Amino acid sequence: MAEQAKITSVEAIDSFRAALVLYLSRARPALEEISAEIVRVRTWLQNDQCRLWENELRVRRRKLEEAQQELFSARISSFQESTSLQSMAVQRWQRSVREAEEKLARLKRWEQELDNRSEPLVKQAEQFQTFLLTEAPKAIAYLGEIVKTLESYTDIGPKPSTS
Repeated sequence: MAEQAKITSVEAIDSFRAALVLYLSRARPALEEISAEIVRVRTWLQNDQCRLWENELRVRRRKLEEAQQELFSARISSFQESTSLQSMAVQRWQRSVREAEEKLARLKRWEQELDNRSEPLVKQAEQFQTFLLTEAPKAIAYLGEIVKTLESYTDIGPKPSTS
């Protein structure tokens, strides 16, 4: 003989099913938001910031070349002017170019670091999302069937006597 189930409340199962439906309706958008946020950050790094600093590096290199030309012109001029201002400008633009190169290199490292750190987490989130899309609806349907079965069972069970 099979063991008997000891169910004390069909309403508790139905309540759990309703809570699962609510959880599912909130979890899906949250998981989609995770993926969207990773894509947004990656796009910001790859496109916006890299493009910004590549352009900035070009501008700074051009300014450095101009400052070097001014220094060269001042050195070969027949007036024998002091070239200290031009030398300082060249040094300032050299520092500026180095700073832009460092920021660009840092962005490349951040991009790689983002991929390295987010990849396993995104994979887990995608696996969980797949579970929510495939298994959770089956569980909700199964719980609904259980509730129907139990309700029909209680309807045909022995009626309490009213004496």
